[in-house]
Amino acid sequence: MNLFKRSGLLLVFYLAGIYLTAPFASAQSGSEIYHQLLKLKETKRVLYIAAHPDDENTRLIAYLSNAINAEVGYLSLTRGDGGQNLIGKELGIQLGMIRTQELLKARETDGGRQFFSRAIDFGYSKTPNETLNNWDREKLLSDVIWVIRNFQPDIIITRFNTTPGTTHGHHTTSAILAREAYEKAGDPNVFPEQMKWVKPWSPKRIFWNAYNWGGQYEPKADKKYHSFPVGEFNALLGTTYSQIAADSRTMHKSQGFGATAAIGEGSDFIELVAGASFESGPFDGIPNRWENLEKGSTIQHQIQDLLEDFNFIHPEKNLPELLAIKSALNDVQENLTWVKEKRQLMDEIILAALGWKSLFLANKELSYPSEQIKGRLLVNQPYNTVVNLHAFRTLDTTFELDATVNNNKPFELEMDLQIPKNHPISQPYWLENDPENNLYAVEEQPMIGKAFNDPAISGILHFDINGQSYEVNIPLQYRYNDQVNGEIIQPFTIVPKASVTVDMDNVFLLNGKESIIGVTVTFEGEMKEGKLGIEGLDSAAYRIEERLVDEVNNRYYYKVALSNSNGEEKSHHTVYFETEDGMVFKRGMNRILYEHIPNQTYFPEAAFNLIRMKMDISNQTIGYIPGAGDDIPGVLRNLGYTVEMLENDNFGPSVFSKYNTIIVGIRAFNVNQNFANSITALMEYVKEGGNLIVQYNTSSPLLSRNFGPYPLELSRNRVAVEDSPVEILLKDHPLMNHPNKIEQVDFSGWVQERGLYFPGNWDDTYQTPLLMQDPDETPTKGSLLFANYGQGSFTYSGISWFRLLPAGVPGAVKLFVNLIEQAGEEREGISALE
Repeated sequence: MNLFKRSGLLLVFYLAGIYLTAPFASAQSGSEIYHQLLKLKETKRVLYIAAHPDDENTRLIAYLSNAINAEVGYLSLTRGDGGQNLIGKELGIQLGMIRTQELLKARETDGGRQFFSRAIDFGYSKTPNETLNNWDREKLLSDVIWVIRNFQPDIIITRFNTTPGTTHGHHTTSAILAREAYEKAGDPNVFPEQMKWVKPWSPKRIFWNAYNWGGQYEPKADKKYHSFPVGEFNALLGTTYSQIAADSRTMHKSQGFGATAAIGEGSDFIELVAGASFESGPFDGIPNRWENLEKGSTIQHQIQDLLEDFNFIHPEKNLPELLAIKSALNDVQENLTWVKEKRQLMDEIILAALGWKSLFLANKELSYPSEQIKGRLLVNQPYNTVVNLHAFRTLDTTFELDATVNNNKPFELEMDLQIPKNHPISQPYWLENDPENNLYAVEEQPMIGKAFNDPAISGILHFDINGQSYEVNIPLQYRYNDQVNGEIIQPFTIVPKASVTVDMDNVFLLNGKESIIGVTVTFEGEMKEGKLGIEGLDSAAYRIEERLVDEVNNRYYYKVALSNSNGEEKSHHTVYFETEDGMVFKRGMNRILYEHIPNQTYFPEAAFNLIRMKMDISNQTIGYIPGAGDDIPGVLRNLGYTVEMLENDNFGPSVFSKYNTIIVGIRAFNVNQNFANSITALMEYVKEGGNLIVQYNTSSPLLSRNFGPYPLELSRNRVAVEDSPVEILLKDHPLMNHPNKIEQVDFSGWVQERGLYFPGNWDDTYQTPLLMQDPDETPTKGSLLFANYGQGSFTYSGISWFRLLPAGVPGAVKLFVNLIEQAGEEREGISALE
């Protein structure tokens, strides 16, 4: 008999485009197992829909999942790629990867499941019309309907309503698409190509998770609504739903959304948008799925009987009843989504009752195709019930086991694993292809909606308990002990055999002069000879000045001179390395490492922007005070400035006086208390002749209200459309002329937005050279404030320099250089402006 044909339930499978895997690495308490039994009995399903990570109401999700015991999914249209980052300098794709994992941690905390559409967060949008000008409505509608048809919710809840202008355009769009999908998901003629994998599905009702900004929702007499007591205490879990929600929300660390739980009673309201009316609650008239299943009532009674006689102290003594329920579930013939999930949950409960632990471990975290590594299978359960291990299969190799585990005596199997030479690398699936029109290009329909990739490698363990067969899919992981944090388990990751890294994202050819870039080619295995090339440049436009061979670290280091000063102002180029046997490598390897989420690895093209400009640059050394994290210091160094980072213990008049210019990083007044405490010394620095540039801060929370030499107040004003009109109000102002003439063309080609959190009020002493406005909105002068103070100069700007400069936008670079070049004469040995 083929041990890997379905003789029991394979505990990992594709469902709704989502990879489900049981948490078999650790046992659960009796109360947790009992809670899982309650979820096994319940068949209600809820889909919550919004636009971004952190939009979801974690308190309502926690209540629905843990009080009602419903299966709750959260569909976030985006991965939050267009937001800001409070904990580091990752933006765009990298930020989306962080927020994806933060959402998964949040769902792990509150008991929900996570889905995504293909939409890319392109930044703040003020209206749904603007949003849908950037997103392909039909493709996104298809994604929402796909998730509904897969997940099959009884009701849908949207975080936002469909009224334009009340919130972010992405928010409103999520509600608009949810309503349309609710109406069309049951029609087989809508996106009929999906019928290959799913069937039409019509939820019973759709609701809005009603709220009032800044206060409690007040029910309206003409609206049908329901209230959930989300502040209640769950004695089984030993906590309140408010606490679960706060812990879940705190997982959004890149957003700075640490939360403290409300104490005492609380309510959340849902308001009926469409669907059948109801009397007692939102699930009125929705059948218990067990009752529509042959022998379903019997299974339901079995579960109820076990709940009434459950042994909390010795969960393993519930095993006969659990195995009987499993046997009944395995006899169900209907191939239904929810039944598959119940089978999986049933097996999770059985193994949890056994105190089961199974790990499949590699001797390293990163490997490459064709490498041989060491693997280890570890299985244990502490009770006297005998579990018969039959076989373990991984990478097309089967290891016959013929072993047992019981009485806390673990089984271990060490093995050599050969990674196939054609094994795919661990690129996040939505990054495998280039995006199209602010949507990720995901070609395989079943992948749409998935939160993240399947494990790079896994193994199937085949065993039986009291004659009932199991197949458990165990992901290959890397485990080690950290001296401070103890046990750390990270995903096993497949990387390319060679990676190419360029040391600059933006290479400036200023005034016809050459620039030098560094390129590193790193081999994971044997080093190979080959040639380095740059796509889109003639061989005469670059030359390799030097190649160093580092045999210890398996690397080549190249120094490449670029001299192509004639051509378009900005061009994009990819660097590649071609081996003598014809293999071409042109991807780098970037890693995102934070303690609160798993290590993330992705493989961007080894590319850079080549920017050809005529621009005057002084030889200043700039002091940079970091805030929430940005890449601007690197851009300034590429331009030719020397940049020194001023950390928290390095503030004060004697330090500040060394610099002609000091730049304050984004959100420093939100995150850097030592900096906020030093504002008086900084103002004295300006008064004595210094040039201070302060970048944007959010209006809340603020560590100081004193931003500059004269009063100014922040607002939430922003200009979200990156190509919206800009008027130069003060054409003769030094910022617009020294040392570079700023013209209308310099406001072309900006990315994502003009700026955010502009000052709303300011002292008349400030000069405002620019006028910006979004379409059909009141113009604002708050994007750029400048003032002379004593002998020096001060600039406050909400322009999105943190996006524009790393993106290599030429006009924005010129204008920012002008801000720097307002610095006065020499300061304690610093060279004067050229």
